[in-house]
Amino acid sequence: MLAGCSYLEKEDDREVVVRVNDTYLYKEDINALINENTSAEDSAIIVSNYINNWATQQLLIDRAQLNLPESQLREFKDLIENYKNELYTSAYKDAVVSRELDSTLSIEEKQSYFEENKGNFKLSDDLLKLRYVSLAPKNTKIDEIASYLTSFEEEDIEELEKISLQFKNYSLNDSVWVKLKTVYNKIPALTIEHRDKLLNKSNFLQVEDSLGVYLIFIKDVLERGEDAPFEYAEPTIEKILLNKRKLNLIKELEKDITKDAIKNEEFEIYN
Repeated sequence: MLAGCSYLEKEDDREVVVRVNDTYLYKEDINALINENTSAEDSAIIVSNYINNWATQQLLIDRAQLNLPESQLREFKDLIENYKNELYTSAYKDAVVSRELDSTLSIEEKQSYFEENKGNFKLSDDLLKLRYVSLAPKNTKIDEIASYLTSFEEEDIEELEKISLQFKNYSLNDSVWVKLKTVYNKIPALTIEHRDKLLNKSNFLQVEDSLGVYLIFIKDVLERGEDAPFEYAEPTIEKILLNKRKLNLIKELEKDITKDAIKNEEFEIYN
């Protein structure tokens, strides 16, 4: 709201609503607070509260400028100036980066970075590749479905897809790494006692609770502290590489803008 308050001299042509010493609040600032859907009663409350808060803030600012030590006022002035400069330069850099940054990364580029920095990508969570099926407690084909899920040949997958409508929930995509805690969230019947079995590669589990029966096959496991697989680290690698490009682009921008300023005699250092 402070952005809408204009610290201009009274000679301004705009209609003044409130004055606090040499600072003015204009009608257009007030109009921005309400819209055509705001009732007259609500509008009056909104405007009144805003004016009172605005006036109180201006009075506090004026008192601060009169009573704070000169050294502190100079410090605040420098901080405000530095903040303004940072806003301008950051906004300009962001505009240039968004216009010129090439965000396309080849798989080869990402894999190369991964191989060179593999030791930096350690797992902070246990990861699993698994497939599972959630069934109603009274399902009569539990053993048959468990067999399909364990064998998982092409014909088994086809059978599972055929009968998938009777599943309460399921996932047959065992090519994606999933965090162990995500598995616990997906399958509420799991407890901490199941952890060792979940972290056992090529292992089948059948667990149940009052809501259903859960058939789980663990295809692969990576434990916390091991090297992360490329596909798991890939999103992080993308961020790292794009940030490197961004920083290089900003460095080139700063170098070019300085070079141009010297060439055009806009920048000169006096000895």
